Amino acid sequence: MLNSEYIVGLVDGEGSFSIHVWTPRASLKRRALVELRFYVKLNERDLPLLKELQQFFGCGKIYAQKDKRPNHRDCYRYEVFNRQELADTIIPFFEKHPPRSLTKQKDFKIFRHILELVQAKEHFTKTGLENIQTLKIQMH
Repeated sequence: MLNSEYIVGLVDGEGSFSIHVWTPRASLKRRALVELRFYVKLNERDLPLLKELQQFFGCGKIYAQKDKRPNHRDCYRYEVFNRQELADTIIPFFEKHPPRSLTKQKDFKIFRHILELVQAKEHFTKTGLENIQTLKIQMH
């Protein structure tokens, strides 16, 4: 059974809080898309550990990630990208048990702030989207 300290260490070493921003081309009548993802990527041998992590959080999915490079093994990625699951499960966990790595602490704070902006639909405004992009480039 995983505990919070182990999870924090695992995320410090192998996890990521990431943001992807897609802006529509001027010719398209679509809104910008801001995608938030929390994930942990491990070697295929460690798939049972990712399954435990998924069970611990009670959300997210596990994906295979093939690697065709020589001397590399395939990997699996535990990922949470559903905004409600991020807001209700992942954010509260890391607020209570912050990453120890200064880089991950900073990334988490920015990630949390961007999620708040997206939940407030700020990404649908030009100023809000620019703010999100400015915050995003500050992440590792």
